Amino acid sequence: MSNAKAVLIRPGCTDFDEQNRIQGTLDIPLNDQGQDQVRRIAEDLRDIPLTRIYSAPCEPARGTAESLGAELGVPVKEIDNLLNLNQGLWQGMAVDDIRRKHPKVFKQWQDSPETICPPEGEEISEAMVRIAKSLDKILKRKNDFAIIAPEPLASLIRCHVCGGKLQTVEPVDSCNDQPHWEFLESNGSADTSKENGS
Repeated sequence: MSNAKAVLIRPGCTDFDEQNRIQGTLDIPLNDQGQDQVRRIAEDLRDIPLTRIYSAPCEPARGTAESLGAELGVPVKEIDNLLNLNQGLWQGMAVDDIRRKHPKVFKQWQDSPETICPPEGEEISEAMVRIAKSLDKILKRKNDFAIIAPEPLASLIRCHVCGGKLQTVEPVDSCNDQPHWEFLESNGSADTSKENGS
């Protein structure tokens, strides 16, 4: 990326995150804790000369991007092709319910997420095609930028930019004390030395 910095940011916490439910493409707004997390992200990123913030077209990402853009004075652009992975009929379900009702599928979902497509959902290979199309255009600009993306979209973006195997598509704990962000390196690794502002 010619020394350009790419910052991958997961949106702040939503009620679904607190309940460990699968959001997928559902529009769930940030809750109060999520808003607090976004304020901390803004402080963490204040000294990074971002030229633009790109956002997935969902409420948590949009809310996070708009707040960061206003706080940091950086323009925001929503990218339609960065829609989160459609988890089909699993959207809205608690992860524990899937684990209990479909233990074999759940284990495969953990071990080899690219081999599982939830009922009426989107295959990861299909999502990667549309994600790559948008990301490649952004990366060619060689400017410092941030992308706001919920899981599992964030993991798919990391895979495309950094290479490597997709680790999981399960919801992650977005409601822990520190917001999650990281620099992405296009040489096959993500630089997590700055993750969570540490």
